[in-house]
Amino acid sequence: MVLQNDNKTVYTSTRILYLHKHKQQGLNPVPDEEVLRLYDGTHHVPLNQVSGFYGKGPNVKQFMDVFSLPEMTLLAVANDYFISNDIEYDPVHLYKDVSEAIGMVHIKGYMYKWIMEDLEKYILRGEETYAVLHRLVSHGKKLFLITNSPFSFVDKGMRYMVGKDWRDFFNVIIVQADKPHFFNDCAKPFRRLDSKGDLQWDKISNLDKGQVYKQGNLFDFLRLTGWRGSKVLYFGDHLYSDLADLMLRHGWRTGAIVPELELETKVVNTEQYAQSLTWLQALTGLLERMQMYRDPDSRAVLQEWLKEREELRIKNLFNPQFGSIFRTCHNPTYFSRRLCRFSDLYMASISCLLNYDLSYTFYPRRTPLQHEAPLWMDQLCTGCMKTPFLEEMAHIR
Repeated sequence: MVLQNDNKTVYTSTRILYLHKHKQQGLNPVPDEEVLRLYDGTHHVPLNQVSGFYGKGPNVKQFMDVFSLPEMTLLAVANDYFISNDIEYDPVHLYKDVSEAIGMVHIKGYMYKWIMEDLEKYILRGEETYAVLHRLVSHGKKLFLITNSPFSFVDKGMRYMVGKDWRDFFNVIIVQADKPHFFNDCAKPFRRLDSKGDLQWDKISNLDKGQVYKQGNLFDFLRLTGWRGSKVLYFGDHLYSDLADLMLRHGWRTGAIVPELELETKVVNTEQYAQSLTWLQALTGLLERMQMYRDPDSRAVLQEWLKEREELRIKNLFNPQFGSIFRTCHNPTYFSRRLCRFSDLYMASISCLLNYDLSYTFYPRRTPLQHEAPLWMDQLCTGCMKTPFLEEMAHIR
């Protein structure tokens, strides 16, 4: 399943709510040079201020997923308005006001309402979700669903994609789970919903197939199901809210859903990318070897190569402003490092599993160390033009 355009809708409606309350507007682009000047380069914020397990450090919040785009955009709009009009403001107040407006869209159910009113617009490739579920169940796999969405939203979406009997695919269904608190809070018990979605009052001693449960916690889930350790594979689209606790504390296998990967794989499979990467690697190798020569002619050639390497901007193939979400210049991004830490594998959509047999084993890849780099780089330069990139799976931990 792929939800499309919902971020634009969330942003537009949140902006209306925010403007109605705070009467602000405005947005002007800021040149790269000005950003670098304001922040004294790209490493100005100390790491201890941006660290934090759930993307929240002491002073800086990290926006780690696609759902944060509306909030980031609205923050930029409001911040630009204050600065452009020379209005003194406290950034803490701005952040809290915007977060409150974003929360209203979700808490009051606006987003669910918009999607349910136009499923064809928002849900893409729903038939692939049915194919994955059918294939897994037909091979005797046990499936469970844990979501923060309300039952009415889940039911309508799954009926659209899978059919009216969609609950038959799952051994356990949990809605409004309140992740990530679901994974580390023992206080909330499970409650059962009847066929109309109304809460029942009976004590939950079993999680029965075909029933729908609300809230709960992972500790009761593990106790009632007995599903533990590396035999469980859990898919989620948020590194912290979905995957971190499950991998680090409970030993589950994890799969990250990264929709942006679809565009990334299209780019890395183009001839232009392959040629640019091959020349970049070759040029880097030449620079490493040439720098030992000190004569004027060699130094002149070295400067020309350095300039050419600087101008060879592979990131422009992805996004002229930000490049790839997985790489910043020659190094992995923070998101990429967290992705590799908290997910055993990642993919653009769960439907990528359809390209593999259920008995297929994903073996961990050997990561080159710095002292191994020359050998690996030589292999890459000779092989990257011939070896296609996997479009379905991009990483195996």
